[in-house]
Amino acid sequence: MRKKLLGLTVAAMALVAGVVHAQEEKKVTIGVSIPAADHGWTSGVVFHAERVAKLLMERNPGLNVIVKTSPDPASQANAVQDLETQGIDALVILPTDPDPLVNAIKEVKGKGTFVALVDRAPSTNDNSVRDLYVAGNNFALGQTAGEYIKTTTPEAEVVVIRGLPIPIDQERQDGFDKGVEGSGVKILDRQYGNWNRDDAFKVMQDYLTKYQKIDVVWCQDDDMAVGVLQAIEQAGRTDIQYVIAGAGSKEMIKKVMDGDKMIPVDVLYPPAMVGTALEMTVANFYGQVPVRGVYTIDATLVTKENAKDFYFPDSPF
Repeated sequence: MRKKLLGLTVAAMALVAGVVHAQEEKKVTIGVSIPAADHGWTSGVVFHAERVAKLLMERNPGLNVIVKTSPDPASQANAVQDLETQGIDALVILPTDPDPLVNAIKEVKGKGTFVALVDRAPSTNDNSVRDLYVAGNNFALGQTAGEYIKTTTPEAEVVVIRGLPIPIDQERQDGFDKGVEGSGVKILDRQYGNWNRDDAFKVMQDYLTKYQKIDVVWCQDDDMAVGVLQAIEQAGRTDIQYVIAGAGSKEMIKKVMDGDKMIPVDVLYPPAMVGTALEMTVANFYGQVPVRGVYTIDATLVTKENAKDFYFPDSPF
């Protein structure tokens, strides 16, 4: 009897092992379409997409992940079509600009392909466009910055450097306005810096010429903060108390860690979220777990006390 039970146990273990092996060997192809590394945050997106893709393919021998980068909506639409012709089972896409890409995304989804949308949502963001939406909290990114200014310098005269005229920029701006609501904070000006350090440098130069007194600068992106700090230093201005930006770049996190008075805090908006979306998409196929819906990442305020938890010196961003 004991031998019979032992035999059944071995057989059961072999069956389970066979199922696991079959699951590991399951053939799945995932296309990842992301913006080209044209500034710091998107370079982080590319880095994490390629890093996580490699790890997941090592973990799942039947998995093939194809990563394509594109500099603009037109070329990204072509990249999505190219991925579609390769027979992908899922598309993970962080759009350069979401609304111009809606039709290309819907065409893929209409063929039964699983779609995970990352970060930049179109005006209509529902299950007609995607199965999964993974993003940072854009409203909270702005609100967190605004509340810090409201608490720290409630009578500050502030200049704002926005990103690009797309929906997530407006979400961040709306959050910021909510954050400073009820305070004596005065907004002197708002201009677009295109999430680019050179453009932000030029905008900040313009602000420094126009306004003899500026207390605080809010810019939506750590890359733009680099240009802002350069402009302030070149102008020799000492009236500006601090700059608050967002993303969680290693350069800005290091400044927070070191107690740099010009960068006392930062707001987290990690480019690694593309890796989160990819992990969840793979879980849909190999883990057979429900991953549909919306997954939102907190906009954490990075301070000197917690900065070490968010500092990754080997990251390109």
